[in-house]
Amino acid sequence: MSETVTISAKIPRDVYDEMALRWPEGERSSLIRDAIIEKLQKTPRPDRILELEERIRKTEDDVSAIKKSLADLEVLTYERGKINPHAFCVDKIDHDIVDHLIHYNGATTPELAEALKINRWLILNRLKRIMSRSKKELGKPVIEYFGGEKAGKRKAWWFNEELIETST
Repeated sequence: MSETVTISAKIPRDVYDEMALRWPEGERSSLIRDAIIEKLQKTPRPDRILELEERIRKTEDDVSAIKKSLADLEVLTYERGKINPHAFCVDKIDHDIVDHLIHYNGATTPELAEALKINRWLILNRLKRIMSRSKKELGKPVIEYFGGEKAGKRKAWWFNEELIETST
């Protein structure tokens, strides 16, 4: 055993009384030392947790890159209508945005802001988040921004027709 150090700890009186009944005075130090060592062995070290989190993050990024590459090579295929765009929503605002896009078959950011009575910058950020989350998971974004004119709308957000059916 390495060099020992003395520590002081405050414990409730009833816990001390119970300890005094169960262990004689000479064995209490070893009991407390063993309890601390056992607790330390059961608790993972923070640096180990950070290392594991980093490895998981790297693995997720690698899988995402593989999916993206397969999607680009069109090896990874999607069955039409099988992707649920609501799977990439986090809260009610995201679900409302997706519902509006499904109902109106695409929309501009100002149209969404007016219809949902939400700040257009918040909507823009949510659309980008849904797009990046789906791109990371599927290799292709479930919604896309198209700056040209499509179906009478310019600079609007549309569902990726390859991944989902947008018919109402």
